[in-house]
Amino acid sequence: MNARATGAGLLTAAALVLLGALPADAAEALPPAPTPEQAASAPGTLDTLSRFFARDGAVARSAAAPRVEGGSVPVRILSPDFVAGKAGAPVARVEFRASRAVSSDGQKASLWTVKRAGGWQVVNIATGDDEIRYTEQGGRVLPGGLVFREPQIDAWYVQKGAKVLPLDEDAIRAVGRNGTSLTAYRERVVRAYGDKLPGSAYAKKGVAGGYGPQAGAPALAPRPAAAHAEPAVTVASATAGVGAALALVLMSAAAVRRRRGAKEG
Repeated sequence: MNARATGAGLLTAAALVLLGALPADAAEALPPAPTPEQAASAPGTLDTLSRFFARDGAVARSAAAPRVEGGSVPVRILSPDFVAGKAGAPVARVEFRASRAVSSDGQKASLWTVKRAGGWQVVNIATGDDEIRYTEQGGRVLPGGLVFREPQIDAWYVQKGAKVLPLDEDAIRAVGRNGTSLTAYRERVVRAYGDKLPGSAYAKKGVAGGYGPQAGAPALAPRPAAAHAEPAVTVASATAGVGAALALVLMSAAAVRRRRGAKEG
């Protein structure tokens, strides 16, 4: 397993990794909007982005001048139903949408939005633009394919028909540079995660949330953070039909998030 993905045990499709600096109360303060794009470009979001980009002193908050580039993209995560072998289950399911934000000094961030009763709302800002960049890369590698992430090893793939191709080094280590078949990929994830699905002993122990949604997790309710840690928030899935609340696990960027240079190098 990637050393960047170990600190808190196995991450899951229903445990999305928060790596930005957007506190729960800030997320709750951002008003919902009719579309993900409007939520991402709202004045309150841009103000929060200015603070985000200025957090390490790289640029003055007043000079950050954040902008949102392009539209949002659906972010798909390896599906527990696929791992469980449910008939007709796609390899991954949409969990949220992401938009690319850029500061005046070239920093990039990913704005995560989910659909709530009042509209779309930004719930996290993550360092870098992995979600958008790999979606774009997947479209070039396998036009019309479905781009998804296997969060347990921080790997990105594109799938179309019976073919699964890797988009980063973590995925290459998992399935080889030339990729694999969808059947072989399913066999691999069943071996790796089949005993960590909802209802398993692993999930009941609460280790990193198990593989599935945390039982009884309140939708959009902030949880208290541990000392010296940023708070995590829980959000409902952006996918109609998934329905279960998802635990968004806060990890340090140094532990899990691949910065652009590290992943491309």
